[in-house]
Amino acid sequence: MTFKLAKGAALVFLVGDITHESCDAIVNAANSSLLGGGGVDGAIHRAGGPAILEECKALVSRISHLPAGEAVITTAGRMLAKRVVHTVGPVWYGGDRDEAATLANCYRNSLRVADAEKLASIAFPSISTGAFGYPSDRAAAVAVRTVIEELPRWDIAEVRFVLFDSSTHRHYVTAANKILGANARVQ
Repeated sequence: MTFKLAKGAALVFLVGDITHESCDAIVNAANSSLLGGGGVDGAIHRAGGPAILEECKALVSRISHLPAGEAVITTAGRMLAKRVVHTVGPVWYGGDRDEAATLANCYRNSLRVADAEKLASIAFPSISTGAFGYPSDRAAAVAVRTVIEELPRWDIAEVRFVLFDSSTHRHYVTAANKILGANARVQ
């Protein structure tokens, strides 16, 4: 499903495997060590190969770890995407520890990093909804609202949400419909 936004930008919702996306950047829901892990993080490191890990090790040698809500960029290695934006989402503790603000920063800072690299398209997973336990309906509302609010600031033509299953996809499309209204839908 696609929605058209300000400046002609497109907001696209897909069910699929983010490691197969052909776009300027995909976003990795990383852990703070940047050295790979499970879920999306592990899949991206496996699909991209050792070049991603090598760049992550170089970053870690300079910054020690990536704080939650921040974002950095590396090669995408063997994947179709050109780059990987790594961001660390919040662990869900019930919503009382600024989880929503930290999650919004993941999306905001990922867009900022992509724009600084002059990238025109970016694909996001559902950050923090796997092992970090963030409820996907709540995460969807934060993610979609943040991207819609931030996108006019950047020269990014397309934002994709590539979601692992149909239930998560439904949460994201529902959030977009609530924020934009059903009339904004293109397909």
